[in-house]
Formats: sequence, C-alpha cells, structure tokens
Amino acid sequence: MVSPAIALAFLPLLLTLIIRYRYFFVLFYRAVLIRMWKDCVTGLSREERAFQYVLTHATPGDPDSILDTFDVWCSKVEFISNIGPKKGKILDRLLMEHSPLTVLELGAHCGYSTVRIARSLPLGARLYSIEMDQRNAAIAEKVIRLAGFDDDTVELIVNPSDEVIPQLRSDYNLERLDFVFMDHWKKCYLPDLQMLEGSGLLGKGSIILADNVLFPGAPKFLRYIRKSGLYEWRIHRATLEYSKGIRDGMAELVYQGIK
Repeated sequence: MVSPAIALAFLPLLLTLIIRYRYFFVLFYRAVLIRMWKDCVTGLSREERAFQYVLTHATPGDPDSILDTFDVWCSKVEFISNIGPKKGKILDRLLMEHSPLTVLELGAHCGYSTVRIARSLPLGARLYSIEMDQRNAAIAEKVIRLAGFDDDTVELIVNPSDEVIPQLRSDYNLERLDFVFMDHWKKCYLPDLQMLEGSGLLGKGSIILADNVLFPGAPKFLRYIRKSGLYEWRIHRATLEYSKGIRDGMAELVYQGIK
C-alpha cells in the first residue's frame, strides 16, 4: 500500500498533468464518455442524435440555419468532429476565391461539411461526396436534402474512398478535380492523395484542403507533401473544432504537376 507521504509527493506532478492536459480531458469526456452513455440511454448513434436536433431546430432549405444549428449542438450538447465554424471560414474563403466547378469531398460524415461546401459553389458546379459508413451516409443524405441541395449539385457516393477514386473517371465521367476536401480517416490521406495523382484527375492549380493534419494528425501525409515537389503548400493553424486549447491545422495544397 502506498504511504501518504509518497502519495503527497506525487500530488504536484498529478496536478501539473491535469492542468497541462485539461483540454484533452474535457475532449475525452465530451467525445467518448458522454457518447457512450447517450448511446446506451437513447439507442441512437451520435450522428442520429445530431440529426434529430437539426431537424427540430433548423429551418429547412436554409443551409446557414442548418450549419448554425449543428454548431450549437456540437459546442453545447455533444462533440462531433465536423470542420466547425472557425476552420470552416478557411474552407469558405478558398471556395469563394477559386470558384471550383468540380469538387470531391472525402468523408461526408453526417453532411455538415458537404452543406458548407455546396452553399459556396458557383452555379453549375457539382460536388461528389464520398462516405464509406452506410449509417452516416444515410444521415448525410437527409441533411443535404434538408438544406435544399439536389442530386444535380451534390452526389453522395457510399463506398470506401480507395474503391471510388479509381472509378471517378470511368464511372462518373470526371476529367479534372478543381478542389478536393479531405476529412476522413487520417491514415487514408496519403494513399488517397497518391491515388488521385495517379488517376490524372489533378491538374495544375487543383486545390487540396486537408483537415486535422496536426490533431489527431497526418504525419506521413505532411512528410510526403514536403518532399514530393508536386505542391505549393501551407498550413492554416487553428484549434480543434468545438474545443479550446488543442492545436490543430489544415493543409492547403496547390498541385503544380510533375516537373
């Protein structure tokens, strides 16, 4: 049994760790413990609970209202890893600056970023959104249509990204991707980027924006873009969505082509 003297000796260290990592403890509580408890109590997934809240509180056909309602739920009710409003403004600005006509989203999740992208697209543009999880895709479909976007603007593809990317040219008649937004599994960032390069769908000036490259992080992806010589790139530093004190960032890549 540990003596009181030894326990007291470790108390300052324990307090230091709690203070230093307090934001991570809060994130664990909100993202894991609350989710597990509410999963058991409600019998619904976190994404289904979020959709119920949006359906009840947002204005149908109003993308801004739907996004704002999501933000309230994610910041005050339960944590969910959408891009969020702060980093979302970076995405908004890039879309407005470049006016892409063909956009690929890797990771629709429950449709938040899909709606955010779709509302910023110019007339005649088309967004292809890939989501591998069928339950999340079903929710994303409802959210996208609730926001007022039809199949001509947003096409939701339910399959893993490594199966869809090789088929984009043959099955979806795509010749070029003007903009790619990555917000799926971080371990997939690098292989999917290399797959896009090999597909020939990236042209000079194509933009790739990858979220959460610092937390939880995509180190292999970052090492590759630094060394490949194929991109002009920068990191937009920010904090993790709906959290305080956890540093994160988005990588913006501009494809320069093979030299």
